[in-house]
Amino acid sequence: MSNQIHDITSYMQEVGSRARTASRALAAASTAEKNNALMAIADDIDQNRDTLIQENRKDMQAGAEKGLDAALLDRLELTPARIDSMIEGLRQIAALPDPIGEIFDMNYRPTGIQVGRMRVPLGVVGIIYESRPNVTADAAALCLKSGNATVLRGGSEAFHSNQAIAGIIHQGLEKAGLHADAVQVIATTDREAVGMMISMPEYIDVIIPRGGRGLIERISNNARVPVIKHLDGICHSYIDDEADLEKAIQVTFNAKTQRYGTCNTLETLLVSEEIAETLLQELGGMLLEKGVELRGCETTCRLLEQAMPASAEDWDTEYLAPILSIKVVKDLDEAIEHINTHSSGHTESIITENYTRARRFLREVDSSSVMVNASTRFADGFEYGLGAEIGISTDKFHARGPVGLEGLTSVKFIVLGDGNIRS
Repeated sequence: MSNQIHDITSYMQEVGSRARTASRALAAASTAEKNNALMAIADDIDQNRDTLIQENRKDMQAGAEKGLDAALLDRLELTPARIDSMIEGLRQIAALPDPIGEIFDMNYRPTGIQVGRMRVPLGVVGIIYESRPNVTADAAALCLKSGNATVLRGGSEAFHSNQAIAGIIHQGLEKAGLHADAVQVIATTDREAVGMMISMPEYIDVIIPRGGRGLIERISNNARVPVIKHLDGICHSYIDDEADLEKAIQVTFNAKTQRYGTCNTLETLLVSEEIAETLLQELGGMLLEKGVELRGCETTCRLLEQAMPASAEDWDTEYLAPILSIKVVKDLDEAIEHINTHSSGHTESIITENYTRARRFLREVDSSSVMVNASTRFADGFEYGLGAEIGISTDKFHARGPVGLEGLTSVKFIVLGDGNIRS
């Protein structure tokens, strides 16, 4: 389909109407039907690797010609390993328990009725995202398993990749006998389609934006539909003076350098002053050798002459690049205060062998994921056993952290009686 559609309003209303109809059918689908569709999609992706890579190359070439930066091009690329991850994510989601229809918290009331809650789909989930074409498969799979229809609007830079994945998803739905409109990928790059998506509460029940700060702020400010979001991934690690230094170096190096362009990449390192000189000499050397630019506080710059002075803005910056800000702090209290002041609420980690301090860090740091002796790069749905994630929420309502199946559901109260009447 061409990416030029002349009447965006009519097109989007048609997409929304079809999604609403499909959501009602999907809510009644059996677990077996949903799992069969997921497995069929996984198999078809495996069989169409060459086509996916070919279509992705069109996007990569166009992106390079447009001057997209390295972080965006990294997110855009569909490598064989990322295709493997898409397939594995689909199969993991198929193997997960179906949350829909789960009944819990049943209690007898003095009147004789039973009151409990049942887990149900949200309805229609709209997802707006940039660059990463694997999001198309991950989002479709999670929405499908949780009984939600979904309307997906990928970035214009990934148009060919997303349309190719959409075609494979539709094949899988048809093979399983499910409504083809349960997953719709917007077939235009016109930005007016985004404005329509976030203004159709009659068709779309929740919007999940995934991308840069500009996109997410625009969606959050203008949406007439509830939004699940995170703005930045300003992730911290604090290395305590009772840390195992070898462990601390390996974990921190991984958190920063395993991938630069992700929201769970380490952006600010906090180091206890008791161990700063010993630790920074070795860790700083490894990071510099890897090509990471270091920006530090006054103490850091004194200990590492290659470090540049950090500005006040650095402590509030998500670099998505080989840049790390470093601050030497007095103790755990100062580390927690810095994190709760400058963090975006995404992911924070403490490296320590002191159980009491680890417990304090877990309790007092106010972020969606808080870790002990682990790389911040683990903060995603796949690593958390959710199969995949539809996004990471730094909100405190309705979902927080990686949003998997349960985050895409709501609950309703159910009442069981036997002719009971209220006196």
